[in-house]
Amino acid sequence: MRPRLRDFGVTIGSLPTGANNAITDVPGVLVGHATVVRDEPTVARTGVTMIVPRDGQIWAEGAFAAWHNFSGNGEMTGLPWIEESGLLGSPIGITNTHQVGLVRDFLVKVAVESGVPEAFHLPVVGETWDGWLSDIDSFPLVEDDVRAAYDSAASGVVAEGCVGGGTGMICHEFKGGIGTSSRIVQVPSGAYTVGVLVQANYGRRGDLRIDGLPAGRLIGPDRVPSAWDDPPGGGSIIAVVGTDAPLLPVQCHRLAKRVTVGLGRVGGYGHDSSGDIFLAFSTGNHLPASSQEPWAIEMLPMEQMTPLFHAVVDATEEAIVNALCAAETTSGQRDRVAHAIPVDLLAEILTEASSSKDV
Repeated sequence: MRPRLRDFGVTIGSLPTGANNAITDVPGVLVGHATVVRDEPTVARTGVTMIVPRDGQIWAEGAFAAWHNFSGNGEMTGLPWIEESGLLGSPIGITNTHQVGLVRDFLVKVAVESGVPEAFHLPVVGETWDGWLSDIDSFPLVEDDVRAAYDSAASGVVAEGCVGGGTGMICHEFKGGIGTSSRIVQVPSGAYTVGVLVQANYGRRGDLRIDGLPAGRLIGPDRVPSAWDDPPGGGSIIAVVGTDAPLLPVQCHRLAKRVTVGLGRVGGYGHDSSGDIFLAFSTGNHLPASSQEPWAIEMLPMEQMTPLFHAVVDATEEAIVNALCAAETTSGQRDRVAHAIPVDLLAEILTEASSSKDV
């Protein structure tokens, strides 16, 4: 087990985390992964990650949701209906760029198999490109892989780094992947949890900052080789924000936009070729899809939103760094290697920086 950011004694922001410091700290939110690593018949370093709200009952009881497009060179299905209705009505899948359709179609199939009464289904699936390490054009994932991710979705600790959809991803020229973090927010109307999960596959080495420290410049390619010998572009990041605070879609949109600030803190600029798409959902209202009666809706007062903004920004920053810390050095096709950020060197740098701050 590689360390998470807090194992180095670094705390992002002042808000406390949930028990697992993960999006699963939001009650009812489950996460599952399926990881595919093989060298024959083609090189595969890929997978699927599933986020399943409401303990799997998201099909029968939707959640208010909204999304934000920071840089649109990417894909997330189902967004036009979320834009129109403000409702999320499916699990959220994250995978590689070329197999969004496979994951999306599987979720439709599950809805049909489960007897979900709607006549049609518009599930949400996002992607980032793992074609540097993995032979993405060989379409290595099959339906059984997607089903494994869905069936394994659970509460509790979330595996990070080179797992699920993050298996073949690269972040700031180190090995990247899946990361997550959470915060507990206390406002006059109550205590709520905000969780973030990212699939981090973006960024240049020199731009990387950890807790404000220019870690990418301090651990340059002269110390740890870059994953790229011919950088294909700016890369991408998918971020999903979940909360049990009672928010309307417009408030979910406000949370989704704040992911951008956390990304910027770590060194994400939204490059031209980057697909940076963020989704936020709230389970704080009871929205039964089959009900013919008006929903009784609660709404957090707008003036109580600011602590939630802090929670999203801090949890996003920490989730990205957790992805970097958890990821392991990975070799892939054509003898390419994405090196993990060296935890011993990172610990040394963070310790020195902390000592300087104390002085």
